[in-house]
Amino acid sequence: MRRFGKTPNRGQRYEIRPGAYAILPRGNEALVTFQAEPEPEFQLPGGGIDPGESPVSALHREVFEETGWRITAPRRIGAFRRFVYMPDYDMWAEKVCAIYIAHPVRELADPIEPHHTAIWAPLDMVGDMLADPGNAAFMRHVLRG
Repeated sequence: MRRFGKTPNRGQRYEIRPGAYAILPRGNEALVTFQAEPEPEFQLPGGGIDPGESPVSALHREVFEETGWRITAPRRIGAFRRFVYMPDYDMWAEKVCAIYIAHPVRELADPIEPHHTAIWAPLDMVGDMLADPGNAAFMRHVLRG
């Protein structure tokens, strides 16, 4: 599996943290989330898969929590891993990130995840906006068609 980001620290123990993330195009835009804290950054909506939860269920839950939108027809297009420190959980993680493409169908609410704002961004700019290099690479891959 392809790795993005920093090389793992020698001697550091990493907990595997599976996650699901969505590329959500609509016309010439894509729905992304802006997370103001702990570091301000644009992200693909998504996040960790809870124990006993399927990746697709996690994807629906995370997209709703971070954007307020419901999605349909998620299709997995690939996966990558990266090694990071997660300050919200005070843990070193090997994130195994499954990437999906889906259709945003209806906005039901404002984001309920603290410090998140749903943003419609120009599709051709999203790859350069995203803070996570793996998510950005998948976005650019989708744009190349």
